[in-house]
Amino acid sequence: MTTGNIQLLGDTLDRAKAEDRAALIAYLPAGFPTVDGGIKAIRAAFDGGADIVEVGLPHSDPVLDGPVIQTADDIALRGGVRIADVMRTVKEAHEATGKPVLVMTYWNPIDRYGVERFVRELAEAGGAGCILPDLPVQESALWREHAERHGLATVFVVAPSSQDERLATITAAGSGFVYAASLMGVTGTRASVGEQAAELVRRTRVTSKIPVCVGLGVSNADQAREVASFADGVIVGSAFVQRILDADGDEAAGLAAVKELAAELAEGVRRTSERS
Repeated sequence: MTTGNIQLLGDTLDRAKAEDRAALIAYLPAGFPTVDGGIKAIRAAFDGGADIVEVGLPHSDPVLDGPVIQTADDIALRGGVRIADVMRTVKEAHEATGKPVLVMTYWNPIDRYGVERFVRELAEAGGAGCILPDLPVQESALWREHAERHGLATVFVVAPSSQDERLATITAAGSGFVYAASLMGVTGTRASVGEQAAELVRRTRVTSKIPVCVGLGVSNADQAREVASFADGVIVGSAFVQRILDADGDEAAGLAAVKELAAELAEGVRRTSERS
C-alpha cells in the first residue's frame, strides 16, 4: 500500500515551531493559468519561502471562495482541468521540492470520483493530506478511514461561529492541522485580519495540541506577522492568485510575482522579535 506524507507535514510544522516562527502555507488552484503553469507557480511559491502548499481542486460552485479564486477556478475549468491533473500537480510539485503538498477541495468531486480511489491516488502522488471545508465531521468516517490507512492528513475548517463543543469534536477527528477561518465570509484579501482569529485559535487550542493555521484575508508581510504571533501557520491564497491574474498572461512575470510575494510573507512569519 502506498502511503502519503502526513509525517512530512507534521515535521514541517514542528520545524517551523522550533525556529520560533509560523509556517507559511500557500494556496494555488490546479490548472491555473494552465496545468503546467500551475505547477510552475507552486514551485515558485516554494522557491520564495513557502513551507507547505495547498493545491485547490477547481469547482464550479466554490461557496467558500471569493471572486479572485472563483476567477482562477473558472479559468482552470474552461481549460479542461480534471482530477488527474490535480494529482499530477501534487506529484510534480512534491517531487520537485520534497515539501508537503495538500489538496483543498469541496466534497462533491471526491464523492463522485470515489473516496477510496481519490485517497489512493493522492497518496500515490505523494500528497500529505486533504483540506475538506464542507465535509461535516459527523459524515466523515469513510473518508477518515481511508485517509488514515493511506497516511494522509484530514484537515477540517473551523470558524469564529464554531461553538466550543464543536471545536473539540473537529480537533478530535482531524489530523495534520486545523484550518481556522479568521472571520466569517469568503476567501479574499482584507485590510485587517482582526481579533476574531486570535480568539478562535485560543479556543481551538484548549481542545487539542494539533497545530492551528489561520487563513482568509492575509495578503502582506504585516498581516502575516500579526497572524504568526498567535498561529502555527499562516495560509495565503487570494493574494498569490491575484499576482498571477495581474500578470495578464505573462508567465515569467506571474512566476516572479508569486516568488516575490512568498519571500515577503516568509519574512513576515519570521519576524519573531516583533510578536506580541
